[in-house]
Amino acid sequence: MKNFNFAELIFRFFRAILAKWMKTTVQGGSPKELELDPNQPVMYAIRGPSLSAQLIIDQECTTRGLPSIRSAMPEAFGEKRSYITLNKRQGSIFSKRWVPVTSVRLLNSIETLQNNADYDVQIIPVTVIWGRNPDKEKSLFRSLFSDNWSSAGKLQQFFTVLIHGRDTLVQFSKPISLRSVMKPDEPAERTAKKIQRILRVHQRRSREAIVGPDLSHRRTLMRSLLHSNVMRQAIQKEAEEHNITIEKAEKRALKYADELASNMSYSTIRFLEVVLSWVWNKIYDGIEINHLENLEKVARANTIVYVPCHRSHTDYLLLSYILYQNGYQPPHIAAGINLNIPIVGSILRRGGAFFMRRSFKGNPLYSSLFNEYMHTMFTRGFSVEYFVEGGRSRTGRQLTPKAGMLAMTVRSFLRDSKKPIKFMPIYVGYEKILEGNTYLGELRGANKEKESVGGLFKALKHLRNSFGKVRMNFGDAIDLKTELDNFRPGWRDEDYGDDYRPEWLNSFVDLLSTKVATSINSSVSVNPVNMIGAVLLATPKQALSEHVLIDQLDRLKKLLSLAPYSELITLPEGSGKDWVKYAEDMKAIDRKEHSLGDIILMDETQAVLLTYYRNNILHLLAIPSLICLLSSNNRSLERGYVVRFSKWIYPYLQNELFLHWGEDEIEDNINQWIDALVDEGLIQIDGNCLMSPEPGGSDFVTLQLMGQPILATLERYYIAIELLRIRGQEALTAEELEKQATAMAERLSILHGLNAPEFFDKALFRDLVSILLERGVVTKADDDKLVFDQQIETIAEDARLILNSQVRHSILQITRDQGGDEKDDNANLKEETETKSD
Repeated sequence: MKNFNFAELIFRFFRAILAKWMKTTVQGGSPKELELDPNQPVMYAIRGPSLSAQLIIDQECTTRGLPSIRSAMPEAFGEKRSYITLNKRQGSIFSKRWVPVTSVRLLNSIETLQNNADYDVQIIPVTVIWGRNPDKEKSLFRSLFSDNWSSAGKLQQFFTVLIHGRDTLVQFSKPISLRSVMKPDEPAERTAKKIQRILRVHQRRSREAIVGPDLSHRRTLMRSLLHSNVMRQAIQKEAEEHNITIEKAEKRALKYADELASNMSYSTIRFLEVVLSWVWNKIYDGIEINHLENLEKVARANTIVYVPCHRSHTDYLLLSYILYQNGYQPPHIAAGINLNIPIVGSILRRGGAFFMRRSFKGNPLYSSLFNEYMHTMFTRGFSVEYFVEGGRSRTGRQLTPKAGMLAMTVRSFLRDSKKPIKFMPIYVGYEKILEGNTYLGELRGANKEKESVGGLFKALKHLRNSFGKVRMNFGDAIDLKTELDNFRPGWRDEDYGDDYRPEWLNSFVDLLSTKVATSINSSVSVNPVNMIGAVLLATPKQALSEHVLIDQLDRLKKLLSLAPYSELITLPEGSGKDWVKYAEDMKAIDRKEHSLGDIILMDETQAVLLTYYRNNILHLLAIPSLICLLSSNNRSLERGYVVRFSKWIYPYLQNELFLHWGEDEIEDNINQWIDALVDEGLIQIDGNCLMSPEPGGSDFVTLQLMGQPILATLERYYIAIELLRIRGQEALTAEELEKQATAMAERLSILHGLNAPEFFDKALFRDLVSILLERGVVTKADDDKLVFDQQIETIAEDARLILNSQVRHSILQITRDQGGDEKDDNANLKEETETKSD
């Protein structure tokens, strides 16, 4: 009782009052998470001598079973409290600032450890953020009472707690061993300064990760951009080229800056948090977050560039919401200028969006300003978010990257590499997207809908619907410095001017963009709708008996577990039976009751939408699907041939689907999948041969279904190859091949009733032609006409092992029509009738 005095009673009284008012989010606040040694004393390191911070920290320590900051250290230390402050307030009453100070308590503890080898001190850095407000508000009231980088006086701190206390974050970081920092014969004063410097850096990084770096008023930022060397030169050039005054060119640049710059507002972020919490609860069955620890590893000491896949307009809203909910600074988001519409644009800008034009072509002043704005974001340590795909994927696949933003990021880093940059790939998986019907119309030829306020009100009707569950998986961070070291070891020694573009930049950015897209795919989250789409779409009529569908779903999940694509992918919980009911409740599929067992099926609209969700996981199925397709179409094949053929076609699949294995690694994965398929009974081994199961059995049905997802991709390849063969050497340019192959694929899709809109996507044919050129299968003559080698004949021959005779016949017939053979109308009618009857 001797330590329980009047001062302690007052402290506990105020702590109890504050606890009634406060609403805190706590990170890392348990002995298990902190991995504390119960036999060694604990000391807390806090920013400054703030009573409110001490009260809330002590309350959370008591709640979570941690030692109190008010408790005394062991007798050998002679200290009545177990916390140290890293700074003190200094300055006039109206201009106080934080000044580093050496803690006497820390100094005494170091001297104790020097004289007593039995002890260590576990120092836990603790960060308290009142309101998590980026320090840039132009509102006087919010600036006065927000938690920021300045030192608050007692009155200001009182109002800060009063106004923002319901949104407080307390972060306990992993303890630092005081003895591990000490060196033999080092003076205690030097050790104290060293450990406090380490703790201050940690505190600063923690605060930056949560509230963002110290940023001045938006207008001040914009004007500072205009005074940089790059912009002074750009303004001068603009004035000369357009024969206008410097003042007029500056006004033009300032107008661009006003159009571009974000205006992140804490009040808007809090408003959006409340609104979005309500919206997500209305339309989603939950938001599942996986591998957030990948972000925790890098967020403190790096500029983070978030690079999620782009499926929906909700992507960036979800990411900012989740980051804010988990105590991270919401990023500044690159948004298309088309979203800068009345009301919505203003809200998005205050939520962190900056608006970019779709094209910078012909406007060097705007281009210079945008690059300088991005450079300012990166060098000041602000997290940024952009989509490497450019636009939303209408097909559900990972789109070919548009590397403009990545190039700007790399160029900025080459100019100033003091602040490390980490790319954080993120996969966002939906069971149902809000834009589903819009995408459906666009894929059928409708014009892309323009964003408008009217469209916003139309979207409100969706609040009555359920869109299932959203899953967000954080991938492995990509370190820009490491990637540069691997690609260009001497990059640090090169001279980079403000507007310098090294000759190797484009090649590096292409590799980096591919790695980002591949890393997004490596962190995919599989959901029940993906799985059902993969199975039902593999059937001729998109229908299966319920018990067969359930069995196929369970087997597919088992196969994906036997040979996991990566350590980061997540599979849905439950079984096939659960998923069928779930998808039926979401109206993704229909049920037809029957006396011999219910049938699960889907109509045309459901089939096209499920193609979208199946395509989300197509890269997971590519290699096993190829092996199953070969095995189901051939009773027996040598294992060596299956491996060789799969290795040969892999680069084309890798280019299209962003598969992560290198060409020197893929053979092991092919063999892993063959072994998994053998273990599951879908393939049998007879010596060196792979044998398909007896037709008609459940194993053979599964083998056939597993072979279907990759079939459309191979058919598309075969169309381009046959068109080249039939037209002959030097008959087509790359552009002509792309155009004619697209038309042929569209015709084949109509004849066969294919519900895969990407089957005749021009971009996919463009990528195929590019990889054929890159690998030297085709080359360009002097007039840009394509020339091909003997590999083309080998490919056409191998197609017989993959494609059934009906599909090969249809492709050959259409390519011959395209090649110029005339047929009368009756023959055409006969062809189409026969194809449809098949």
